[in-house]
Amino acid sequence: MDGFLRRHPRCDNALGSDVPDLLLVLTFALSAGDAFQTPAWRALLPELVEKDDLAAASSLNGIEFNFARAVGPALGGAVVALAGAGTAFSLNALSFAGVIVAVTRWHRVPIKRATPPESVGGATRAALRYIRYSPAVWRIVVRAGAAMFFASSLLALLPSVARGVNGSAASYGVLLGSFGCGAVLGAVLLQHARARWSAELVVSASVVSLGLTTIATALLHVMWALAAVMLIGGAAWVSFMSLFNVQVLNRAPDWVRARVLAVSILVFQGAVAAGSAAWGVIATQDGVGKALIWAGVGAILTPSLAFFIPLSDTTVDLTAWNHWRMPSVSNDIGSEGPVLVIVEYDVIPEQSEEFIKAMHEYGRIRRRDGASRWGVFKDLETTDRYTEIFIVSSWQEHIRQHDRITRADGRFEVRVRNCVRSEPTVRHLLYS
Repeated sequence: MDGFLRRHPRCDNALGSDVPDLLLVLTFALSAGDAFQTPAWRALLPELVEKDDLAAASSLNGIEFNFARAVGPALGGAVVALAGAGTAFSLNALSFAGVIVAVTRWHRVPIKRATPPESVGGATRAALRYIRYSPAVWRIVVRAGAAMFFASSLLALLPSVARGVNGSAASYGVLLGSFGCGAVLGAVLLQHARARWSAELVVSASVVSLGLTTIATALLHVMWALAAVMLIGGAAWVSFMSLFNVQVLNRAPDWVRARVLAVSILVFQGAVAAGSAAWGVIATQDGVGKALIWAGVGAILTPSLAFFIPLSDTTVDLTAWNHWRMPSVSNDIGSEGPVLVIVEYDVIPEQSEEFIKAMHEYGRIRRRDGASRWGVFKDLETTDRYTEIFIVSSWQEHIRQHDRITRADGRFEVRVRNCVRSEPTVRHLLYS
């Protein structure tokens, strides 16, 4: 924008000194719109393709995005040269018409829910609670954030690298285009890699490749060599991104999928922003080359997190499994609360130790699905009796809790039931 205004001083005089502020406001508006659109768009993917085709569909989406990133700057530059920046932005705005038409013509199968609608605040808390008490999900989020903090240095410092090669703006376009072409190639190769190796191995190899690409970018100063390295970096980038996206989709049930994706995107973008700023500061102080080398070494080391928070290839059935008995209560309760739920178990004496272990794992599911407080207590007078209690914020939230348990959670319930003599007794108490 600054270069455009220098070439067209009359535009600068006409728009005044508010151009940078206006540019920042419009950039913020674009990012805010993307924050609303991206989680919902990605959450639709499991509804459009079968679960077995989810990885391929995610890769295809990566091909489309990176192909546009490779070709888009060249097309945009041609339009700006021929008709001006205003025309380029206008055409970009019109291009969304096709997306809007496609979405409006899509006849989505309506989802019937018996549970009451959530408020924005309640839905946000439910998403954060789900991630906190879902180890498989927060492991993905932490691994993605750690890798992106280091990997973000490559694209953040790429303009400085391009300028250091020959000082031409075209060199940055060549490197970015090579990165996009590599992403397309990587999306094609990803399917073959996933057929042979686990998600953990492919993700780790992709992150290590990104680290090596970053180090090579710091050491090479010839355009053709940098372009070749960018091809490898683009392929590693799209493999890493596609697999993490599929991992999140496979670990989030329908009711919370878009919200979990929103949180994962928040962590991802936050890591990119923090990493770009941090490596930019380091590059200013110690030079671009040293910043890229340190970032590359960090990226290579992040797969070691697999020893502590590994990714899983296990397929889980997240179909809703609302099999709990609904208590006979008045329909006028509504949003009243909090609600105290008491469950009494008659435990087989020989199974008491296994019962305690199973209950503490089951308690994580209770908290994940809506309980704010949870505990299990042993009766001091009747030695075989154990009481589980948990608090839910409202009666409506407890109804949602019934609807959030999945078939994959059934194994924990089976473990608990194998330790008791009879059906547990359940009571519901409303705060007065």
